[in-house]
Amino acid sequence: MQSNTTTPEEYLSELPEDRKMAMTKLRNVIKDKLPKGFKEVMSYGMIGYVVPHESYPSGYHCNPKLPLPFINLGSQKNFIAIHHLGIYADTSLSDWFVAEYPKHVKTKLDMGKGCIRFKKMDTIPFELLGELASKMTMQEWIKRYEKNLKR
Repeated sequence: MQSNTTTPEEYLSELPEDRKMAMTKLRNVIKDKLPKGFKEVMSYGMIGYVVPHESYPSGYHCNPKLPLPFINLGSQKNFIAIHHLGIYADTSLSDWFVAEYPKHVKTKLDMGKGCIRFKKMDTIPFELLGELASKMTMQEWIKRYEKNLKR
């Protein structure tokens, strides 16, 4: 479910109350912990954190008119999703997150290659997700992205 809203505030205002609270808290944690340089935008109908064109003029290889994506937060029909391209691109970061997750949450991790899903709002490990957001600087993300792109 993608939104046609143009700002994160509009996006959050459209959500049901339980989702709004969880998404707002998640947004705040990520904004607080994300290293400098990333920019908050609406991206793919979700709240996105990207490398702006000012910092990476090439943009996203799939569509160079778009800034390079890093993290997206979305409220889907049955879950809240965090799309973290860093854990998709860096197996050591993914391994760290998978190992840490059970220390914070008793429920099973619902995760794809770069998508973490939460069906129950009370199981979201906000502090862990903030730590995950802090683990890769913008420069490290660009370097990892370019290395994987050349493969």
